[in-house]
Amino acid sequence: MSVTKEELMESARKIKEKAYVPYSHFPVGAALLLKDDTIINGVNVENVSFGATNCAERTALFTALTQGYQKGDFKAVAIAGDTEDFLPPCSICRQVFVEFCSPDMPVYLTNEKDEIKELALIDLVPHAFTDLDM
Repeated sequence: MSVTKEELMESARKIKEKAYVPYSHFPVGAALLLKDDTIINGVNVENVSFGATNCAERTALFTALTQGYQKGDFKAVAIAGDTEDFLPPCSICRQVFVEFCSPDMPVYLTNEKDEIKELALIDLVPHAFTDLDM
């Protein structure tokens, strides 16, 4: 069975309600699809010291890693927030995706109209810093 982008996005939309956002009141949900069709969700978790805040996308990816998934196991990600325009991941999350995911991995973004925009990771990070730059 294959997970559709609509199913993946619905998972991201549902999980965002569990975000811990007492300061910004801006919940974000992420649904990370693994190559075995497992979906791992994440939410943003804020802290009064904003630098200690963690984004939904990294929460999902780091959770996958703690469950034994490895670099290359990631198939797609869907990101949902309550925004008028499509909500992209922040630059830190983009860089973390570059570390663990293929450049052609689909990244699905949504907006408050429930439209879905599909990009490849490379579209979000065209000049990514990689291990080849070390």
